[in-house]
Amino acid sequence: MLRSNLMIAVLAGVAMAAAVGAGFAQTPAAKTLTITDASFGCIRDLKPVRGYFVGNLLGDTDATVKVASSGSGVYPPGSVVQLVPGEAMVKHAAGYNAATKDWEFFELNVTPTGTKIGKRGAADIVNQFGGNCFSCHAKAEAKYDMICEQGHGCDPIPVTPVLAKAIQNTDPRCPKVDNLPADQQEALKQLAAFRAAAAARAAAPAAPAAPATPANPQ
Repeated sequence: MLRSNLMIAVLAGVAMAAAVGAGFAQTPAAKTLTITDASFGCIRDLKPVRGYFVGNLLGDTDATVKVASSGSGVYPPGSVVQLVPGEAMVKHAAGYNAATKDWEFFELNVTPTGTKIGKRGAADIVNQFGGNCFSCHAKAEAKYDMICEQGHGCDPIPVTPVLAKAIQNTDPRCPKVDNLPADQQEALKQLAAFRAAAAARAAAPAAPAAPATPANPQ
């Protein structure tokens, strides 16, 4: 009888251990977010939402689209948000950076052959128009999770909806869009002029310092 009871106890212990082990095995492991040049492609391959594009590098695209479409809420880790091909913001897991609500900002160099990450970081990334990404997005109301749209509280940017659409339609990584609308063509001309003027200012030699004014004799 003692041996029988001992055997029953051993078998019960094995069964419990197996059940616990099975329970642990069913718990999905946290996905690791690795961001490289290959993480970014044709902007129009992402999901369009009210003039910008979203996706998810961890495969949770439906959850990202749900938040974007609702207009407010916290984006899930892996979310990618892009207005133009040369800039992106990616959501990390909680704990990455409390100040940016776990968003990382990217400056991207895009060509017909692909994407190169120019700069990446939290609070020190400056966009092609000279604005600090974090400083702008930080002004969005809390319920928008640092996403800037009209009425969200962010400062205006020099990118009109027409210009944004024109830049999206001319992403060099995407199939060419034939017969670009006239208003988009005009917007691109204005953008080219803006960039040329900015480049000229950057290349101009610094003005010589004014000579010191001699002190009045006593």
